[in-house]
Amino acid sequence: MAGMELQNTVKEALNALYHHPDDAVRMQADRWLQEFQRTLDAWQFGNDDISEKIRCDVKVADNLLHDTSSNLETLIFCSQTLRSKVTRDFEELPSEAFRPLRDSLNSLLNRFHQGPPKVRTQISLAVAALAVHVSVEDWGDGGIMNWLKVEMNNRPECIPSFLELLKVLPEEVFNYRISARPERRRQFEKELTSAMEVALSLLTACLNANELKEQVLEAFASWLRLRRGISPSVLANHPLVLTALSSLCSDILSEAAVNVVSELIHCSAVGNSSDVSCQMPLIQVIVPRVMSLRPHLNDPSKDEEDAKAIGRLFADMGDAYVQLIATGSDESMMIVQALLEVASHSEFDIASMTFNFWHNLQVYLIERDLYLSLGNEASIEAERNRRLLIFRASYESLVSLVSSRVQYPDDYMELSREDLKDFKQTRYAVADVLVDAALVLGGDTVLKILYMKLVQAATSCVNDQSSEWRPAEAALYCIRAVADYVPSVEAEVMPQVMSLLPKLPQHPQLLQTVCLTIGAYSKWLDASSNGLSILPSLVEILMRGMSTSEDTAAAAALAFRHICDDCRKKLCGSLDGLFHIYQSAVYAEGGNFRVSAEDSLHLVEALSMVITELPPDHAKKALEALCLPVVTPLQEMINQGPVSLGQKGARELTVHIDRLAYIFRYVSHPEAVADAIQRLWPIFKAVFDVRAWDMRTMEALCKACKYAVRTSGRYMGLTIGAMLEEIQGLYQHHLQPCFLYLSSEVIKIFGSDPSCSDYLRNLVEALFRRTACLLATIRDFTTRPDIADDCFLLASRCIRYCPQIFIPSLVFPSLIDCAMIGITVQHREASNSILSFLSDVFDLTNSREGLHYQPIRDSVIIPRGATIARILVASLTGALPNNRFDTVTYTLLALVRVYQVKALEWVKESVSLIPKTAVTEVESSTFLQALSDAASGANTNAIMAPIEELSDVCRRNRTVQDIVQDALKPLELNMVQRV
Repeated sequence: MAGMELQNTVKEALNALYHHPDDAVRMQADRWLQEFQRTLDAWQFGNDDISEKIRCDVKVADNLLHDTSSNLETLIFCSQTLRSKVTRDFEELPSEAFRPLRDSLNSLLNRFHQGPPKVRTQISLAVAALAVHVSVEDWGDGGIMNWLKVEMNNRPECIPSFLELLKVLPEEVFNYRISARPERRRQFEKELTSAMEVALSLLTACLNANELKEQVLEAFASWLRLRRGISPSVLANHPLVLTALSSLCSDILSEAAVNVVSELIHCSAVGNSSDVSCQMPLIQVIVPRVMSLRPHLNDPSKDEEDAKAIGRLFADMGDAYVQLIATGSDESMMIVQALLEVASHSEFDIASMTFNFWHNLQVYLIERDLYLSLGNEASIEAERNRRLLIFRASYESLVSLVSSRVQYPDDYMELSREDLKDFKQTRYAVADVLVDAALVLGGDTVLKILYMKLVQAATSCVNDQSSEWRPAEAALYCIRAVADYVPSVEAEVMPQVMSLLPKLPQHPQLLQTVCLTIGAYSKWLDASSNGLSILPSLVEILMRGMSTSEDTAAAAALAFRHICDDCRKKLCGSLDGLFHIYQSAVYAEGGNFRVSAEDSLHLVEALSMVITELPPDHAKKALEALCLPVVTPLQEMINQGPVSLGQKGARELTVHIDRLAYIFRYVSHPEAVADAIQRLWPIFKAVFDVRAWDMRTMEALCKACKYAVRTSGRYMGLTIGAMLEEIQGLYQHHLQPCFLYLSSEVIKIFGSDPSCSDYLRNLVEALFRRTACLLATIRDFTTRPDIADDCFLLASRCIRYCPQIFIPSLVFPSLIDCAMIGITVQHREASNSILSFLSDVFDLTNSREGLHYQPIRDSVIIPRGATIARILVASLTGALPNNRFDTVTYTLLALVRVYQVKALEWVKESVSLIPKTAVTEVESSTFLQALSDAASGANTNAIMAPIEELSDVCRRNRTVQDIVQDALKPLELNMVQRV
């Protein structure tokens, strides 16, 4: 397509994208423009000869940006395109193309010095990205900062553009979308740090122009984020700092000035005692100016944005100087009082800015390790108590301030889903602050403050039950939040709280919180001397909760579980009453209870934990009674015949099977559970036989079997053989992944039992042989990642618990081959399971028992070693997503540590395949040296940086990543012939 024609096509596509009435046309235009941005056609900047070298046969983005007839949409698109190409694809250009590109971008900076701002920003980002790619030597003119200095002197009218560039330059240090090599990125940061004085002098020179002050301060804030290059004592008297601080006192609060002061506060943060003297000159300049803003916090003439900016500065000071504040000096307490004022602000977004400070201060007050410099124990305890006493009143005030934040709004019924989510997040945040206060004050002190609010609210409830339930609910929510920090021996307030609960109104939201509060204090109820006498009235509340609404029923069921867990010994004598609740809430048809099937599992768990405390004979009978209402409907469905059973909805079965799973999990009487599963096995087998095609039912049934195996262990006797025979046969035809994870549990319990060797050998060989046939290509792994995940989890279990069965088997080499095919599957769990399996194979000889099988393992791994190493290197460099880096690296290091010189040769051979345009000789050598150090026993943390750097280098942009993967070809390697 000719140059002018392509430019016109870009304009037409943009016009269609933004203005065409047809959605299909707009989508087509969008796709075309995205494809254009990915091609080299988008590159062009003025020189026809250079254009030929980079295969650009048209003038596009650059020409359209220089075209005075281009509209705003075209300018924005083309500036974004140019910035994107420089950011990602600069390496596509030959070295001689750099200067024409730099000059073209410079001319665009000059052209758009007055805007549009969006276009000017994109051009500035493109220049900054170019500077990240190009070294000082290659840039010429002494590097970008000296070049920029000359340009600003020569073109004063273009200073707004250059200030924009000054602002984004330090920001791009941390922009990892720029496809620069890690070493070049580090060098760029050093270049900017060394040029700090040049940058600040350029900014200072622009202060005289009042219209530029905002831009100057924004750029200064960006440079401060580098955190190095200028000392605190110099900053304390710098004109830019003084300008920013003086701007805080103006009638219109400057956002840029606030950003600068915020960065200055972070720059002067005190991390340890040695920082104090160094940072103090700057701190002494900052604090008085920020403190002078305190009267404006609640000034009605200030808008919300001003209040937010002031609150932010106080919160920043609290976070940065918390170590100094924790000493409790008079000066620090002034900051604490200001932070309390921020916490009292009516807008939660402003008040919550301080929450991180209160948490950090709590840590500094409580953690004993932070007092160790004081020496002896007596001095530590004395200083700790002194500080806690000083801050006691502040945290008491904080409790009163934040506790009202959790109250339901008047219009809570009209809240949107998003607003309701925000309200819940507010409550969670306040709960965290109350926990911090409880750690400083003690849970009993916080409880007393909150109890007074509850009493006051309860009095209001009596007068107006329709609306005044909200303050009581808020107080109870806060009391519940600190439950874990109230001493179990507390006898002053908690009895009064519990006696007050039955008297509160029955509003659903309040009842829900009442139920949750009862559950939260279950440990206190168990420890209390009169807990048993209180329980009946509380259980009555819970039963009321189960019959009010689904939400209150969920809260009541959860609370019932907590009570039965913590008070199980006290409740053993009340089993008949508990069974009545259980059966009424879960199984009574047409009753008043509204407990969902999911929440009913809390009740099953509750009864199971109480049964655990019974003597074995009594437990066995109680277990039968607990199972009976679950088993009966299952037996009835089975009695209707296999056709009817096969036509049932999965939910009709799983609701009962899930309850059996909970029973087997939480009734900790191995013999009783083993007896139960033996009696129930005919029912389980019937469901297995008829519903083996049904994944949901099989998952539920296998989970029940898993917990039965885990609880019963070797008491299962003959049942385990029947179970293994069943899943082994069914897996051949139905390939349910849950059969594999059930087998994993069996292997864990019975793997070392000689009496089960024959069962387990047949099981392992049958399951793995079938799976290896199923997973023959990477496409098979992508189609069935669940099978792959559970298969290799099972294989890892076999290595740990029954290597004597698995390693000598004929399926072991087949499974290694299978793993090699599937390493690069994109499914995270499946890939991690495969890599973990290979790591376990390599680490086999770390155990004494595993040493016996080293010859077998080596005979399988060594012939495949070069291929495994190549696939792992490919995975590290882009075949797998970056979030698998740790798992891939661990596997590669395990291989290297076991096979030493052989493995290093394998890896070296793989890395040598990568073209030098993608990875330099130095980068390859550094990576290989790190692996060599690992083989010699070096600490893993010490060698991670070079490995991570190779991964980053190979992923720096899509082109390089494709080059690397095309060279390594992980999916096209010839695998060792399967056995």
